[in-house]
Amino acid sequence: MHRKKKILIAGTAIVAIGAGTAFAYWSTTGSGSGAGTTSAGASNLVITQTSTIANMYPGDSAQTISGTVKNNASNSAYVNAVTVSIASVTKAAGVTDDCDASDYTLATPVMNVATDVAAGATVPFTGATIKFNNKAANQDGCKGATVNLAYASN
Repeated sequence: MHRKKKILIAGTAIVAIGAGTAFAYWSTTGSGSGAGTTSAGASNLVITQTSTIANMYPGDSAQTISGTVKNNASNSAYVNAVTVSIASVTKAAGVTDDCDASDYTLATPVMNVATDVAAGATVPFTGATIKFNNKAANQDGCKGATVNLAYASN
């Protein structure tokens, strides 16, 4: 019997102590800000054409454009694609007839690279083609012309 009495007293004490415990809080609002920095030198890519495109003439076959992308930055850079375009056409010395970008056709100008290029590394690209259009009009203005290509990466 004595043991039951001790358990009953201990249980009553725990309930009494627990009943005296209360929780309180203040409602509030707040705000803050933070900042971080990233490298400013994330883009230092050099694109170089490695294919030789020569001796184009009306009705010839398309010639493949290829090259490399070199990452000269101190950090890696992801290159999704290299896009080629015709920047201009330089006529041969003494030529007065017309010759412009419409005399040439670029096919598949966006060349997939999809590579993370490590600092100092070089990766290849290829896939675009260029050819001389065979127009119904005289194209003597394009004899000896140079097609200047421009490259961009993203």
